[in-house]
Amino acid sequence: MGAPETRFAWNGDVSLAYQVVGEGSVDLLYLPGGVSNVDVMWESARYSAFLERLARFSRMIVMDRRGVGCSERFSPSDVAPLEVAVEDILSVLDDVGSEQAALFGFDETNYIVAMCAAAHPERISHLAMLDPSPTSVRDDEITWEWTRRQWDRQIERFHEGWGRRSLSEGQPEVIPSLAGDERERLWLEKFQRLTQSPGLAAAETRKNCDIDLRGILPSIHVPTLVLHRADARVVDVRSPTYVADHIAGATLVEIPGIDHIPFWDHTEELASEIEAFLTGVRHGPTMDRVLATVMFTDIVGSTEHQASLGDSGWKSLVQAHHRIVRSALERWRGTENDTAGDGFYATFDGPARGINCAIEIVERVREIGIEIRAGIHTGECERIESKFGGLAVTIGSRVASHAGPSQVLVSQTVKDLVAGSGLLFEDAGEHELKGVPGPWHLYSVLT
Repeated sequence: MGAPETRFAWNGDVSLAYQVVGEGSVDLLYLPGGVSNVDVMWESARYSAFLERLARFSRMIVMDRRGVGCSERFSPSDVAPLEVAVEDILSVLDDVGSEQAALFGFDETNYIVAMCAAAHPERISHLAMLDPSPTSVRDDEITWEWTRRQWDRQIERFHEGWGRRSLSEGQPEVIPSLAGDERERLWLEKFQRLTQSPGLAAAETRKNCDIDLRGILPSIHVPTLVLHRADARVVDVRSPTYVADHIAGATLVEIPGIDHIPFWDHTEELASEIEAFLTGVRHGPTMDRVLATVMFTDIVGSTEHQASLGDSGWKSLVQAHHRIVRSALERWRGTENDTAGDGFYATFDGPARGINCAIEIVERVREIGIEIRAGIHTGECERIESKFGGLAVTIGSRVASHAGPSQVLVSQTVKDLVAGSGLLFEDAGEHELKGVPGPWHLYSVLT
């Protein structure tokens, strides 16, 4: 699915950007947190997959808050109060023609959706919040949140590092699974820059430090789901627990995950809980089967390289390696499925493209003083959301484990499918592939 049409609603003379995806029986307005741009979010495979998952069971409405993303921009001195943000939500719902909708927020937008649900229960059917806090600043009752001084340091970080590597690398606890994913990290930095300016990010953070939900939590009377990521390093479980305890009938659900944002890790579990909450039905991941070519690569002698180069030198080398691999994947229409350390798992819609991509990587990484090994197999894969799995993927991984330095090793299936391509092979004999039944005939690509 590509990016949907971006529309604009108006609250007075302020334009509010939003999109509508899906045709479900329930309207769900998703209000993104700290970073939001309804156009740019679709450029991330992870984010777009999360949005598509929400749209499977709802008419999903996603909007940029005023001052953010594609909505009307302001100077830092024009940060809007909470009730204006609530009015903006209602303006978008009016423009869509939604008489009643569920709300889903996280991060600072939890304040907005909670206020909206309390003030307008006739328009809000359900409320879902990921890791909400009653207030951001520590006091005698909420003793686990940050102090004002800690927030002041965070605001200074926004001044100095918003949309830059210094911010994404300086706070690894926010999105731990981002580590080692250079492409997604670069996208996130761009995403921050196209969300709002550093000054506005700092000004909004100051405003949020003055918001306290404790007085309105008992006034929320719509069905409420409070979600908490079990291993998130940013939010103390006492915060979502407090919120759930002070909303009558609210349900607190713990889901797996380590990231602060909703659209990165364990998104299926998160979306499934929201789906069950809104519809009473919990569907599993969308799964279908498709023929695909899988390629696994890794750096030969990575441990020795790391020992000789040291942590800093090894990091630079891996980053250079990742740039080469991703450039080749783009050229040969490959899709990166996973990156772990110095290894890549990618898929292609044709075996010849997979082989040519592996050959290019083998040749280009020599320029930076390393060698890689690669394994390729073509088979029927299970596609779950945007990722491939199943036995064919396991076979591809096992084929790669038998490859030597600068060797591209392929299965018999791959060799048989590329007849007429001009690619040449050398018999590499029969091998036992761990966990895979029977002997497997493998071939080495001649380069």
